Amino acid sequence: RGQAGERFAVRNSGARAVVEGVGDHGCEYMTGGRVVVLGPTGRNFAAGMSGGIAYVMDGTHEFRTLRCNGEMVEIFPVESAEDCEELRAMVERHYRYTNSDVASWVLENWDEALDHFVKVLPTEYRLALERLERERVAKDVAAQVAA
Repeated sequence: RGQAGERFAVRNSGARAVVEGVGDHGCEYMTGGRVVVLGPTGRNFAAGMSGGIAYVMDGTHEFRTLRCNGEMVEIFPVESAEDCEELRAMVERHYRYTNSDVASWVLENWDEALDHFVKVLPTEYRLALERLERERVAKDVAAQVAA
């Protein structure tokens, strides 16, 4: 439990991690995995990020404008049931292993806390996921027509 230093999750290609803050250049060149940040971030977050997803609790509302490098990523609210379930499961696991006060607050005040989270998703990764979903739907439709 606690904060990570600079360059946390740089080149992450598949790890799942929860921290309570990161220094500068967090998730730089990340290609996969999931990261949850339950606190402040340094500058240049997500620079060169081409894959994976980061959920960041942006309590100060400075993340979008001052902390995140938006050249390759998009920032969304955490809204889908799938995203909410994944985020909650990661925070619950963090709490179970660390007894973190921050994680405890997030879980006890889930609806309020959820409003402070953003989802950081690389643009090209989002497009690839959407393409895969369209292909899956088309395949399902074709299978239903053939049946």
